[in-house]
Order: sequence, then C-alpha cells, then structure tokens
Amino acid sequence: QVQLVQTGGGLVQAGGSLRLSCVASGRSFSSWAMNWYRRTQTKDREFVGGMTWSGGINYADSVKGRFTISRDNGGNTIALQMNNLNPEDTAVYYCNVNLEGRRYWGQGTQVTVSS
Repeated sequence: QVQLVQTGGGLVQAGGSLRLSCVASGRSFSSWAMNWYRRTQTKDREFVGGMTWSGGINYADSVKGRFTISRDNGGNTIALQMNNLNPEDTAVYYCNVNLEGRRYWGQGTQVTVSS
C-alpha cells in the first residue's frame, strides 16, 4: 500500500512563495514518476508538473518559470517550490503517483494567494 503525505501550503500574498512537500511510503520510490496536480474552483484536477524517475521534468505552461519540482530519493520526498504566486494559483494541491494501474494521491494541501 502506497501512502503519500503532504506538508506545506498556506496563505501568501501575491508575489510570494510557498513550498510543498510530499513524502511517500514504499521501497521503490526512486523508480517512480511523481506528479503534482491542483484543484481549483473551475478545474477539477489540473496537471501542474511531473518528474520522471530519471529526473526529466515537465510543467504546465501556466507555472513554467515560477514553479520548480525536485526530489530526494533518500527521503522518499518530492517537493514543489512555488515562486511569484498569483491569485490564479489558489487551489488544493495534490501529489500523485501511478503504479500498476492504480492512482495514488496525497491528502491535498490548500494554497491561497491573496491579491
């Protein structure tokens, strides 16, 4: 059973920064592709970015240049550094991994950006 536990998030003013972390259970974390999604008032599950097991990264156009994904395989952790936040980034953020046909999600973390 895979568990994803998220920390971070909160309330920040526009232009500010926040960092989210996601710690995964499981012995094969280093071989997993990990993703970040978010749920806004208008989009149920929007892809934010993802990192392959080999370190390849892609981002949604809306966050390119502002968000950075990193991972620490020793700590089974993936992080999302969010800079220059704007109110449109307000959402519940989820980390995700897809394994053997199953989708696993973190519990979700609220990020609120005030104008």
